[in-house]
Amino acid sequence: MSTLEIQRPTPHTAEVWLNRPEVRNAFNDGVIAELTQAFRELGADPNLRCITLAGRGKAFCAGADLNWMKAMAGYDWEGNRADAQALADMLYTIYSCPIPVVGRIHGDCYAGGVGLAAVCDVLVAAQGVQFCLSEARLGLLPATIGPYVVKALGEQASRRYFITAERFSSDEAHRLGFVHECVPAEALDARVQTMVEALVNNGPAAVKACKRLVQDLSGRPLTDELRADTARRIADIRVSDEGKAGIRSFLEKSPAPWLS
Repeated sequence: MSTLEIQRPTPHTAEVWLNRPEVRNAFNDGVIAELTQAFRELGADPNLRCITLAGRGKAFCAGADLNWMKAMAGYDWEGNRADAQALADMLYTIYSCPIPVVGRIHGDCYAGGVGLAAVCDVLVAAQGVQFCLSEARLGLLPATIGPYVVKALGEQASRRYFITAERFSSDEAHRLGFVHECVPAEALDARVQTMVEALVNNGPAAVKACKRLVQDLSGRPLTDELRADTARRIADIRVSDEGKAGIRSFLEKSPAPWLS
């Protein structure tokens, strides 16, 4: 792939690096297409347990590429809609990827880059990172990334940063719950690796089921149907091969089979 670097450090882990450091990893239609393809393919790998999403160079992602924006300025309504739909589909592909995604955030994270961060399951950011939902400065709005940012950042904080286009720091993002861990830049890789190891050490089917559970429960009312659904889910996993093996290993004080 020309805009991404994909590495497989172990059979159970993958790293997807945005690899356009000369433009601070700003994305265009090529990046969108390659991210969509990469996460579809990685999500279908039965051996994979964790994906790290990161950026080469000085920034995680500075939003949209200027040349791409110039091209979009000449599109008609249907061209703009199709272009935005591709971005929306890419974000959903990462968000719905069955494999958990750890975001490694350094440098600037602006506009669509905030959307990429928001679709990750775990976010680790370096101190000094600047986030910005800058669309309103250009007379635009963060529409396609909006559903994911509002979920991750919260409605009240999103209300502010969508309309003011202010920058906010990784420390503030951590305080608001958008970022899970905020660490010194020199500790970023070690902390990301700790998260990766935690994910890999858990039951792989259970992790996928947990990720799906959170997405399915979010915003749903506590109905009889929901309670029945959760009871079915725990029953399904208890009788699965992985569930049985995990319980047996716990009771026998032996390593779980997925650790071998």
